[in-house]
Amino acid sequence: MKGDLQLNKPYLAADGGIPVRTQPFAEWPIYSELEEKLVLEVVRSGNWGGVSPDKIMLFEEQFAALHDARYAISVNNGTIALSIALLAAGVDAGDEVIMPPYTFIATASAALLIGAIPVFADVDESMLLDPECVEAAITSSTKAIIAVHLAGAPANMTHLKEIADRHGLALIEDAAQAVGAKWEGRGIGAIGDLGTFSLQSSKNLNSGEGGVILSNDEALADHAWSLHNCGRLRNGKWYQHEIIGWNFRFSEIQAALALAQLSRLEDQMVIREQRVKQLNDRLNAMEGIRTLAYDSRITRHANHLYLFKLDSVITDQVTKGDFIRKLNAEGIPVTEGYVPLNANAAIINRTQELLGEERRYSCPIAERAADKEVLWLYQNVLLGSESDIEDIAAGIEKVIRSYQ
Repeated sequence: MKGDLQLNKPYLAADGGIPVRTQPFAEWPIYSELEEKLVLEVVRSGNWGGVSPDKIMLFEEQFAALHDARYAISVNNGTIALSIALLAAGVDAGDEVIMPPYTFIATASAALLIGAIPVFADVDESMLLDPECVEAAITSSTKAIIAVHLAGAPANMTHLKEIADRHGLALIEDAAQAVGAKWEGRGIGAIGDLGTFSLQSSKNLNSGEGGVILSNDEALADHAWSLHNCGRLRNGKWYQHEIIGWNFRFSEIQAALALAQLSRLEDQMVIREQRVKQLNDRLNAMEGIRTLAYDSRITRHANHLYLFKLDSVITDQVTKGDFIRKLNAEGIPVTEGYVPLNANAAIINRTQELLGEERRYSCPIAERAADKEVLWLYQNVLLGSESDIEDIAAGIEKVIRSYQ
């Protein structure tokens, strides 16, 4: 009987069998003659930098409108966008900034680079910052909260804004992965005091490198603009420097790429939404797999990443690494995702250098998910065909069956 059951198990590619898929998934970035045309316009204009913005201003207007924001400031990357946003909101050296541990290191390093202290509050089962954990982490030194819109899913901005307002804290949105996302029908990025985006090459909207800061507050936006442009005033003289700032300007060439990419963003978002629905339908029918359940107030998910979880029926038998190894061998490019930042040695060490004491934070949901459960697919995979999604589902199902 045992031998008969073994014969019914799939012959995995990791063991020498035939993989489900041998063809690559959709390439990224996607570009056309429009990128070439706009970049060539910049080259021929001789206006390459960010001092005399032309395409930069057009891009900022369109990007702000997309997110229901009044002001946009484009900068050279998303990490700097976060640091500037924190400074513009009044965060100073020694101030505490509450953030989730399950995010890219830039969320924490942006605070540490200006001498602020990251404080980690756990996520909920959707891997988004848990407002109840945020409330419990507030101290007299807390100055700001960073809500990370992980994978393109907005955090609970209603609850987080209520907490921030009640405690007199700045609320910053780390929307690096969430271009075009909406919370309760409203574009993210300017729901809090300031929001920041990344235009790095892997992002759904990219210019190779780059970032954007959004706000609906004119004073905050002007402060952020001054910080990124050598301390100048928007309407001041060229050599009028009212504060100490950096040169973190965007360039006209980057803006040309971003404008072209922006022109096809909506069509790509629709395709990703269709593919996510298809994949959810397939995975929800599989024992051993859990898709993420999101708050119904997320009226648009940007789908920069597709996250799903291994259930205990799988994790009780095998490691996440073994599952990934076997699924990768089937031609399905899943990855393990982030290591929680509350366990990152560089962050722990730098925090200790700034404070003179070691700080440790317990974030069991993030730790368990990262260690045992969460798997990622990148956004380019979601731009493929329906048959691509069927291959992903078939690969996952094949690996699950091998454990049964």
